[in-house]
Amino acid sequence: MVVTNDPQSAGQAPSSEPSAWCGSPTPEIVSFHPSGGFPGTGHLAHTQEGDQLSPHSAPLSLRPSLHNLLMSFDLKPIRFLSRLPPGGPGCVRKLSLNLQYQQEVRPSVTNSSPSDGQALSKESLGHALPLSSLEKARGAQLDCSEEPLWTTRADGRVHLRVHPICPQPPYTVHQMFHEALDKYRDLNALGFKRQGVWEHISYSQYYLLARRTAKGFLKLGLERAHSVAILGFNSPEWFFSAVGTVFAGGIVTGIYTTSSPEACQYVAHDSCANIIVVDTQKQLEKILKIWKNLPHLKAVVTYREAPARKMARVYTMDEVMGLGDELPEETLDAVISAQQPNQCCVLIYTSGTTGSPKGVMLSQDNITWTARHGSQAGGIQAAEVQQEVVVSYLPLSHIAAQIYDLWTGIQWGAHICFAEPDALQGSLVNTLREVEPTSHLGVPRVWEKIMERIQEVGAGSGFLWRKMLLWAMSVTLEQNVTCPSSDLKSFKARLADYLVLAKVRQALGFARCRKNFYGAAPLTTETQQFFLGLNIHLYGGYGLSETSGPHFISSLSNYRPGSSGKAVPGCLMKLVNEDAEGVGEICLWGRNVFMGYLNMEDKTTEAIDAEGWLHTGDTGRLDEDGFLFITGRLKEIIITAGGENVPPVPIEDAVKMELPIISNAMLIGDQRKFLSMLLTLKCTLDPDACHTTDHLTEQAVEFCRRVGSSATTVSEIVGRRDEAVYRAIEEGIQRVNRKAAAQPYHIQKWAILQKDFSVAGGELGPTLKLRRRIVLDKYKDVIDSFYQEQKK
Repeated sequence: MVVTNDPQSAGQAPSSEPSAWCGSPTPEIVSFHPSGGFPGTGHLAHTQEGDQLSPHSAPLSLRPSLHNLLMSFDLKPIRFLSRLPPGGPGCVRKLSLNLQYQQEVRPSVTNSSPSDGQALSKESLGHALPLSSLEKARGAQLDCSEEPLWTTRADGRVHLRVHPICPQPPYTVHQMFHEALDKYRDLNALGFKRQGVWEHISYSQYYLLARRTAKGFLKLGLERAHSVAILGFNSPEWFFSAVGTVFAGGIVTGIYTTSSPEACQYVAHDSCANIIVVDTQKQLEKILKIWKNLPHLKAVVTYREAPARKMARVYTMDEVMGLGDELPEETLDAVISAQQPNQCCVLIYTSGTTGSPKGVMLSQDNITWTARHGSQAGGIQAAEVQQEVVVSYLPLSHIAAQIYDLWTGIQWGAHICFAEPDALQGSLVNTLREVEPTSHLGVPRVWEKIMERIQEVGAGSGFLWRKMLLWAMSVTLEQNVTCPSSDLKSFKARLADYLVLAKVRQALGFARCRKNFYGAAPLTTETQQFFLGLNIHLYGGYGLSETSGPHFISSLSNYRPGSSGKAVPGCLMKLVNEDAEGVGEICLWGRNVFMGYLNMEDKTTEAIDAEGWLHTGDTGRLDEDGFLFITGRLKEIIITAGGENVPPVPIEDAVKMELPIISNAMLIGDQRKFLSMLLTLKCTLDPDACHTTDHLTEQAVEFCRRVGSSATTVSEIVGRRDEAVYRAIEEGIQRVNRKAAAQPYHIQKWAILQKDFSVAGGELGPTLKLRRRIVLDKYKDVIDSFYQEQKK
């Protein structure tokens, strides 16, 4: 079965299977020969706006303070005034610009005039490639017919999947930015907080800072097709470094901030990193420890915290830009002009849950095509219509955040505001309230944390407010479940939103949020329904690192509860090895499909079949309207000793929904006689150490009180085997078992672990995805005890 969602055209699968189509009821069948890509599983999704009857407070006007930062245009190399305190880019302090701001976008911002007294012209901004040249290059047809469908070489090129269903001319990242510059030059591009005040960088400034960074990297010795690895929290410097790397002909390679020195070494060595950019002394120390093992590394650049002492080949970001000012603009122009859309510009390393991390190579066409068409399918608006405001806080080393925050932001002229580094430890909600985003992306655990916090606040509120909130959520949930796509709301639902829910959304920072996305993992039914009760629709989607992000996505017009939406227009999918219920392995094709795995030919050929289809390893089914429903992952399917195939996620989600004290549940049973389960309890997080504590959350303590326990810590419950809690959990497990399809799906034994899973503990990946193999190894003794008792 092959599916597209192109309203004007459709492709035919190179397969003998009958085709089923999403989109036009009478699609035109065209022939083609597609060419390939592959997986690293993940989910992307998005949310719709809730009805908002009450007039919300006006959007918070982020204070533009660039007039305090910008200095006069000078022909001499620009020097920074001082290093940046945590929270903002020092490189803006002496920026050589004179910009005219549009009154209707933000209050006017002025600075000292350049020597000629004129505003910076389009020609000076377009020094590298005049607009006429850009348009000519943009429209030129790239001839890559002789190139292979995949490559594992960083300097390799591939045959682009230009086809009637996705015929758009390929173009480079620089061409995309230059077109955005022509339209959005005076709009705010990046927002950051410095000393408690929001400051902003326009698209004109952003472009010039990226060029200066690119020249600085070239001066440091960045070679073509070698990488710049970035190890730091989201910031303007992360963006300058990424865009500057691509302009300079390098490859952007993000490294998770939680990575060990050994993990950093693997990525930096595999990607042949010439430069590593770090944000803190802690991250710098990791690199200093491994530098001797990195033969390609020429320099390290710091941007949030300056080095404690002067060191050879360690530079601050302002020093790098100063070096860049020494390089002629024509040198960078020549590098940019030589770039082609079918060359690699981004490396996304998989989290390594099934072995060594794989470097997913993404071409310039992968990035520019997905930034445009994937976001359009999700309803992202161009700034000409309404400028999107986005809070950037998820790891940019993951494809979801990078394509959403960085590349899509440039494509549509979005205003990206950076959260504080401790966003996931509690400060995110403060940023959301201040910024009031129009679009938001969160991994499922983030949405779950927001849900739990609302539940805790609700439990501690007065009787009347608690009753009003429960009533409003009940009325709204019923309305949204029975009429999910209707704009017509009952009087009760409109009243509930006006009196209660609009205030809750405003308190969360979602008063203006019209599109809420989730990515990297499935969302539980409990979380989905909770937010529906707040009139916040979370729309499911599906994508991988290997598809540059979204391949399926939901939207206001393409929504079905529990589904991952429909295929992005221009993308194809088919199911192979379908069973009697129509469930098969999901295979994908499109302009978003990756180039190959860096230096891993065996993994690449395993992922991409002879006809170029990307085999994801995920299983799913399509309904009659083309909505995709994910059913599991081939490698996660538990096959019991009796030969039963058991998808673990539905059972794990059922246990968590039944028992609100449970934080994580992991089903065990592969090649075993029966199923067992490891459980962790909901605990508070230590914001400094970034690991879970022994203390239960308020919601978990409330659960204990309801079942007759006075416990407030995990050690109290596990250490003395709290009878009330253990009995309540056993009863919840039995309720789940009674709903199971058959006896082999019953959980027969379970254990509560002493600590909740965490990134620091290694059980969760950087995007909070469960790392099953690591859990199996770490808790092998506990698991073995389930089955050793059976032998006695």
